[in-house]
Amino acid sequence: MSADAPVVVVVEPETPGNVGTIARAMKNFGFSDLKLVDPPAITRDSEAYGFAGHAREDVLPNADEVTFDHVVEQYHTVGFTAITNEDARRHVRFPFRTPRELADSLARIETQTALVFGREGTGLSNEELECLDEVCSIPASKEYPVLNLGQAATVALYELRTLTLGAGVENTQLPDVERERADEADIERFYDFFETFLTQLEHREHKREKTMRMVRRLLGRAHPTDREVTTLTGLFRKASERVQPPEKPR
Repeated sequence: MSADAPVVVVVEPETPGNVGTIARAMKNFGFSDLKLVDPPAITRDSEAYGFAGHAREDVLPNADEVTFDHVVEQYHTVGFTAITNEDARRHVRFPFRTPRELADSLARIETQTALVFGREGTGLSNEELECLDEVCSIPASKEYPVLNLGQAATVALYELRTLTLGAGVENTQLPDVERERADEADIERFYDFFETFLTQLEHREHKREKTMRMVRRLLGRAHPTDREVTTLTGLFRKASERVQPPEKPR
């Protein structure tokens, strides 16, 4: 893990809206330090604040205006580009990492890192990339690899989120499957009701066995909750009562 979370640098952004979009993505994925090189005027009533969401409260108003040279001198720098060279004959844009590879690499070192994004229209120039330590590129279609600046930053920061939120971030918004899954006894009880239902429908035995196996596999993958199993059990219990043949008069 890096000693400090990477800072995000945007070089000569053309529109305040993209600055706001990047600030919002930073807020989403745990980044807080935004630095701008020759930005447009960003006022409280501009698109930047309109697009920033809750990042308008901290990330955006605390952004620093810096020079490109300052970033190069003070940080381990990673430049993001959509256009790469495919082999080692030219070194300005090669070798390059994907954001996921970059996350793995930065997690193993302690350094202050700057993630540098270029202009909307032209990105980072070759001269600028030559000054940076690493190059990163987001895998995309060969026919159209160029992403909008705000989109590129959002994808990159998402892939790098473990540097700020920690390795456990994958589970922060997911239910605890072991606690949420219904008790096995209740699930087996559902299977009993379902098998009774199939028997009452006069399913042939070999078809009934195949259907039961398919249902068991389906619920096995689904990890049903208590409420889901209770609802299904009640449904098939009522269905069994409906198809129960009437008793023959004595």
